[in-house]
Amino acid sequence: MMLCKLSLKNIKKSMKDYAIYFFTLILGVAIFYVFNALDSQTVMMDVSQSTAELIELMMTMLSGVSVFVSLILGFLIIYASRFLIKRRNKEFGIYLTLGMSKRKISLILFFETLFIGIISLFVGLGLGVLLSQAMSLVVANMFEANLTKFTFVFSSSACMKTILYFSIMYLLVMIFNTYSVSKCKLIDLFNGAKTNEKIKLKNPYLCILIFIISSIVLGKAYHMVTVEFLTLQEVTDIMKPIIMGAVSTFFIFWSLSGLILRIAMSIKKFYYKGLNSFTLRQFSSKLNTTVFSTTVICLMLFVTICLLSACLTMKNSMNANIRELAPADAMFTQNINMDKYYDDYRRYGYNDSQIKNSHYTAKEMFEQFHFDITSYFKDYIEVNTYATPDLTMNNTLGSLLEEVRTNFPFLAYDTKEPIMKISDYNKVAKFYGIEEYSLNDDEYMIIADFNSMVKVRNLALENKEKIHLFGHTLKPKYDSCQDGFLEMSSNHINSGIILVSDQVIDEQYLVQNHLIGNYKASDKKEIMKLENNINKLDKDEKANIYLLPSGQTKYDIKEATTGLSAMVTFIGLYLGVIFLISSAAILGLKELSESSDNKERFRMLRKIGTDEKMMNKALFRQIAIFFMLPLILALIHSIFGIMFAVKILEVFGNEQLLPSILTTAIFIIIIYGGYFFITYSCSKSIIKERY
Repeated sequence: MMLCKLSLKNIKKSMKDYAIYFFTLILGVAIFYVFNALDSQTVMMDVSQSTAELIELMMTMLSGVSVFVSLILGFLIIYASRFLIKRRNKEFGIYLTLGMSKRKISLILFFETLFIGIISLFVGLGLGVLLSQAMSLVVANMFEANLTKFTFVFSSSACMKTILYFSIMYLLVMIFNTYSVSKCKLIDLFNGAKTNEKIKLKNPYLCILIFIISSIVLGKAYHMVTVEFLTLQEVTDIMKPIIMGAVSTFFIFWSLSGLILRIAMSIKKFYYKGLNSFTLRQFSSKLNTTVFSTTVICLMLFVTICLLSACLTMKNSMNANIRELAPADAMFTQNINMDKYYDDYRRYGYNDSQIKNSHYTAKEMFEQFHFDITSYFKDYIEVNTYATPDLTMNNTLGSLLEEVRTNFPFLAYDTKEPIMKISDYNKVAKFYGIEEYSLNDDEYMIIADFNSMVKVRNLALENKEKIHLFGHTLKPKYDSCQDGFLEMSSNHINSGIILVSDQVIDEQYLVQNHLIGNYKASDKKEIMKLENNINKLDKDEKANIYLLPSGQTKYDIKEATTGLSAMVTFIGLYLGVIFLISSAAILGLKELSESSDNKERFRMLRKIGTDEKMMNKALFRQIAIFFMLPLILALIHSIFGIMFAVKILEVFGNEQLLPSILTTAIFIIIIYGGYFFITYSCSKSIIKERY
């Protein structure tokens, strides 16, 4: 009982030391609960079965991510405990001197950890429950669902999972604390606070050499993920620049730990101005002993920035793409003349009857099932696409083929190019509300919106490469691909369609017919009913004889896009915020520990006449430099990391990149900046002279 009271008294007395620890634990518990309780919000939403399935898949993925998050938080708690134990070395030494056994000291730590854990857990759960109510609005907006009735929701499963995971973490912390106390020696406990870190002035020439080499290696890693992007096909290829960047980061910090103080000391007017010498020596001392942890923090910040920026960009771009790239209600595509390319289609599982009966348009094929699809449309169009083995990418690249093959060896050069009449494409363009074009009989053009393929095709167009098609020789009208598409999607997937004059086309090479229309019905339930009736045609016995048109509808595209963007957003936010909190918390705890150790140094400054304002300014600069150094390098890494992410996600578009980066910056300012000011305030309180 006495040990319990002593533990509670210690917690109350050291509240300023535990401030960041408490804040981090409460925030961690709240975030853990909120993201694991997302599925409980669906009870107040009227969602379709497919949306419910998407939410279930998202929760399965979030459960897996939660295991990883719990490992990060567990490491953070153990790391924080290590600094808090170090902070109290002298206190433990006094306990031992007074005759208290190490077992009782371990019990004090056990009770303190238990009380802190219980308080943090209950406060965090309370905050999490409140935040989850607000999150329900975000979920409803994300899945574009209607909140039928707003009610207070408590997720018992998320609560139990949170309690279980954090109980395991605290158990590990208690074991760690007990082990740490059992290994401590009395003399080390009393002298720990007095021990000064010796500043080892490293060889400046060695530091400069390592800094230059590390910068070159880092530059090569940047080059690999941006310029040499297409050569990174295997996992091992992608891991190379990652490893190079991580190792280079470590050695850059290692070399800076030896260079910063040297450079400052050489600028005497700056070094001896005010408390600059004191601030820089303190910073250099810390950096010398924390190179590895500073590297880890930098890399975690880099991952956070890239993860949040990429996920938010993907989500915003996909939502914007639906309006742009799915402008019609439905599109049905029918393969035609499949028997001319019998082997090509048979390998995909089509039977002989379906292949032989492939001479109907999409509209006519629906009629074979006694289903008049056009009766459900208020307006519609029909267009065709063509293909011939005589026109592949090999042919469109012309004299540049070998050069392009060398630089881009992974493209499908033997695939037949899709071809359209200019009149058919203009029908599509008018229906979609996008730009129409015109061509002379001896001209061709390419429409595409997939950036990587646009760049490849532009090489040939800029070189004025001619193509030979159906006995005609055609020259390019434009020296670059023009923006446009045929197939509806939520992404920029059009890698290229060849447009030619109507007179050039040979009708026997017709391969697909497309029926595009807008429904008469506007009610969501009526549209879903219609689309379900179309899907039921697959079960008709005639489906073994005739191949039904494949369909794309705005509703299906929208649901699939919403589900994917929601998963990406929530997982990205979950990991990004946890990484950001962990990075800031580690820095904050290290600074608080340093401030406790430096109380005597600041007391000496007072004795020689230094005023409080000057000391507070020195403390502010010291903490600011320590927070900013890993962030600055992380921001530099992020420039190239985001460029790499944009290349990977270019199919989704990057038009929303700037707003996503600004949102990420707001997260960093609020969380990282918040930890900085909390750390400064607590440190200022620690070093303040007590009268």
